[in-house]
Amino acid sequence: MKLGYIDYLNCYPFYYHMFEREQIGGVQVLSGYPSDLNRAVVAGELDMSPISAATCADIHSEIALLPDFCLSSVGYVGSVVLRCKVPIEELHRATVGVSGASYTSTVLLKIILQHYYGVEPVYRTTDPNPVLDGIDAALVIGNEAMIASREPISYSYDLGELWLRKTGFPAVFAVFAVREEVVETYSSQICRVVRSYRDSLRCLESEKERVIAAARAKYPDITYDINAYYGSLQFEFTEELKNALMFYLNMAGELGFLNVGTQLRYLRFDGDMPQLTSHPGRETGGTRGQ
Repeated sequence: MKLGYIDYLNCYPFYYHMFEREQIGGVQVLSGYPSDLNRAVVAGELDMSPISAATCADIHSEIALLPDFCLSSVGYVGSVVLRCKVPIEELHRATVGVSGASYTSTVLLKIILQHYYGVEPVYRTTDPNPVLDGIDAALVIGNEAMIASREPISYSYDLGELWLRKTGFPAVFAVFAVREEVVETYSSQICRVVRSYRDSLRCLESEKERVIAAARAKYPDITYDINAYYGSLQFEFTEELKNALMFYLNMAGELGFLNVGTQLRYLRFDGDMPQLTSHPGRETGGTRGQ
């Protein structure tokens, strides 16, 4: 079975056990940016992987999600940042670069700018760590957002914090997907990966210093406080976060940024046999923020 790994600090806590303690037989781990993994899952080149939450709108009929895991934040996250030359309110018709590594965050930014600030800039895809040369602002995500900027920045906005303030909802950036067609074929491997994820998160609780030291060794360029960063993330896919994800998908669909009518399905684990189930995918009424 081919398993994806988002090659970012935020995904590492799920993979610590299989990277540092016990590899999983019959599972090949392939690393890449979120956008790389999204494309590989869509193309059937990965069987199981974390994917950008926005990708659910494109392939919801072909995948099932793990019900217990996600990458999200309730407020400030530090790794999804809009860097600007001008205040965010002045970005109408300005040129905004969006990281080619991103999908969920790009859509998140478009919703915030259009719906909550009433501005519609011109978007340009950039490399993951852009300079503000010829553009007025840039969306930077993941490790690149936690490395010191290569130039002075006049304004910086954390999108997790903005999203919570404007909508009242947490931001779900990534979920863990399995292609439906492989659920039966790779049931044993899927269960072992899920157990490994759980073991990894237990390690983060019981031996946090070791996990952080291993993460720092893997990503030495990051200057951010890794302990504080992991404390800002939500790894457990609670019912509140499932509702927050549906709010995001529904709103993005209504505004034309994603396909409409996303219905999420989840795996249920009965012994060692994962089974498909479903989530109501209900509309979430209104926004709770200002």
